[in-house]
Amino acid sequence: MLLYTIFFHVLSAIIWIGGMIAVRFAVHPALQNIQDDGIRLARTLEITGRLFALVLPFILILLGTGLYLAHMFGFRGHTDLSMIVHVKEAIWLIMALNYAGMLYLRFRAQSYYLASNYLMAKKFLKPIATYMLPLNIFLGLAAIYFGLVLRGF
Repeated sequence: MLLYTIFFHVLSAIIWIGGMIAVRFAVHPALQNIQDDGIRLARTLEITGRLFALVLPFILILLGTGLYLAHMFGFRGHTDLSMIVHVKEAIWLIMALNYAGMLYLRFRAQSYYLASNYLMAKKFLKPIATYMLPLNIFLGLAAIYFGLVLRGF
């Protein structure tokens, strides 16, 4: 059971972070080659919608398996190991809140897009690609690093 839990924990992190890396560094630059604002916005909204829908179950799996693993290994108190676990928990919490913020901005952009207000739609999408995805990628890689540190103990 423990091996499966670790497997699904790592798989969930890979899918969440890997999806964000793919969208930010492969898909987003390719979308910039589309000249028509309406088409580019439509594709951006479709891709981000699909990404956010894809990663949500994995975020939940990551949360559940992480809490289970912390409980199984007894990371309580004020040991070095428990500190690393708490840092990972904080990182994933910030990432989840950031994800919720991206969902909100995407929803608002979709509303403006449907109203044919492309300028406002672009305004709400811009922080996702510029700040929020890179932040989650950085934090996700840091959480993976701390996970590797924990596995070394």
